[in-house]
Amino acid sequence: MADNRGFLPGANCPLLNAFTNPGPSNSGEVPSLTGKDTSNNSTSLGAPSRRLWWLLVILNIFFLLVGQTAATLLGRFYYDQGGNSKWMSTLVQTIGFPLLFLALLYLPRSTTSTGSPSTHLLHLLLVYLVLGLIIAGDNLMYSYGLLYLPVSTYSLICASQLAFNSIFAYFLNSQKFTALIFNSVVLLTFSAALLGVNEDSDGSSNLSHKYYVLGFVLTLGASATYALILSLMQLSFDKVIKKETFSAVLDMQIYTAFVATCASLVGLFASGEWRGLQGEMEGFKSGKVSYILTLVGTAVSWQVASIGVVGLVFVVSSLFSNVISTLALPVVPVFAVIFFKDKMNGVMIVAMLIAIWGFASYMYQHYLDDLKVKNDAGQNNGNSSGMEASFKSLAGFQEAARNSDAGTSEGHVTDATSSAHN
Repeated sequence: MADNRGFLPGANCPLLNAFTNPGPSNSGEVPSLTGKDTSNNSTSLGAPSRRLWWLLVILNIFFLLVGQTAATLLGRFYYDQGGNSKWMSTLVQTIGFPLLFLALLYLPRSTTSTGSPSTHLLHLLLVYLVLGLIIAGDNLMYSYGLLYLPVSTYSLICASQLAFNSIFAYFLNSQKFTALIFNSVVLLTFSAALLGVNEDSDGSSNLSHKYYVLGFVLTLGASATYALILSLMQLSFDKVIKKETFSAVLDMQIYTAFVATCASLVGLFASGEWRGLQGEMEGFKSGKVSYILTLVGTAVSWQVASIGVVGLVFVVSSLFSNVISTLALPVVPVFAVIFFKDKMNGVMIVAMLIAIWGFASYMYQHYLDDLKVKNDAGQNNGNSSGMEASFKSLAGFQEAARNSDAGTSEGHVTDATSSAHN
C-alpha cells in the first residue's frame, strides 16, 4: 500500500509475513529471508558483502522514516496553506505508485512461470479491484481526518490501527490472541479514547466541536479500514495468490494503488472539486510553485516510504521493519509541534506514552514468536548449535539432516548447510 502511516503489523500482513531473519551471518553472507534455498532463485539479492547489506538496511530505514514523516507533514501543510480538496489529498497518496517499479530494479522479477490458470487471473484481478477501491475510500477518510485534526492528534489516533489489526487478524487470519496482544489492544484503545475527549490544542481550537469529532471518527474509521485491508491482503495471499515473493508483494502494492488512483480521479471529477483546483493553486499562501511542489512531494514521499517498508522486509525481517515503522509515532508529533505549533498538553503526552507502551507489547509478542520459531528449528537439527541455527534456512536444516542420516561427518553437515546459502 502507498500509506504505511507507520503502523504495519508484523505477522498479519503479507508485506510483513514470514520474511523473518536476524541479519547477516558471520560468514558475511546475507541469509535466505524466506527460509528457502535461494541458489536458483533469480529474485535473490545474491551474496552481497556485509557492508553492502548494512548500506541497504540504513538506506531503507531512511526511506521509511523520512517518507512517512514527510508525507504526513506535507499533507497538513497543504491544508494549512489554503488547500481544501479532499479528493486531491486522497489522490496524491497513491498516484506516485510508478515509483515502486524502481524497487524491482535492485531485485529483478523471477522468470519462473507459476502456470496459473485463467480463472486464477480473474480472481487476482478481482482482488486488486476490490482492495484498490477500499484503499481509495480509506485514503479519503484519512484526508478528512488530517483536515480536521492537528497533526500530532492525527498521528496518535492512527496508532489504533494496530489494535484493529489484531482483532481482524484473529477472525480472518486465525491469528492467535495472546495476553501481550490483548494488552496492546487495551492500551491503544485507551490512548485513542484519551485523544477523543481532548480538544485542548491550538490546532483544534479554531474548529468547532462538530468538526473535531468528525475528524476523530473518520481517522479512527480509516485506521480500522486500513487494518481490515491488511488482513484481507493476507487472506488474498493465502487463498488466491498463494505465494509471498518480493515481486508478488510489489504487484499487490502497485496494482491496488493503480485502482485506488483511478477511483480517486473519478471522485475528483465527479465531486466537482477539480473546478476549484485552479483557484486553489492561485490562492495558495506560499505560491503556485509551492502548491505544485507540495502535491508532488506528498506523492513521492508516500511511495518512498513504501519502498522502505518492502526493502526492510526483504533485506532484514518483518519484525525489524515493524519496529522501525513505529519510530514515526513520536517523530511526527514532535515535528508537528515545531512546524505547525501544535500544543502537546498533558493528555496528549500521556496518550503518546500509552501508545508506545502498546506498541512495545505488540513488538515483544512478535519477538517471542520469532524466537520460538528459531528455537524449534534449532531443536530439529541436533548437529547445529543454537547460534548457528538462528542463521540457517530451513533448506539448510533439511539438507544437513539428510547428510547426517547418510553417515556424513559433522564437518560435512556444516558444509552442506552452508551451501544452502550459495
